[in-house]
Amino acid sequence: MTVARIAILFVLAAAAEIGGAWLVWQAVRESKPWWFAGLGVVLLGAYGFIAALQPDANFGRVLAAYGGIFIAGSLAWGVIVDGFTPTRWDYIGAAVALLGAAIIIGAPTASSTPQD
Repeated sequence: MTVARIAILFVLAAAAEIGGAWLVWQAVRESKPWWFAGLGVVLLGAYGFIAALQPDANFGRVLAAYGGIFIAGSLAWGVIVDGFTPTRWDYIGAAVALLGAAIIIGAPTASSTPQD
């Protein structure tokens, strides 16, 4: 359940943060109505609460791992929503970022390894 919870929370956090930032971008750079920005700010705030629900109590560790999810999620958002075409370097960078996230989240912590 913990792995599923971590994954679901990361996906929800990414959707809130990327979606919120995209809405603000639309209002500021694409001349969409300013309520887009307001909704974006609400989603960005929701991201902070969603991230705080992760089972790991270490803020820096959770946010560092989330960085990889954010990178891959941002590229996916660009493809799905904006019609962006990633380069092979985008894919390689996203894969490296996701590998880093997996290492951070999957590695044993001091509390889960025997003490010398």
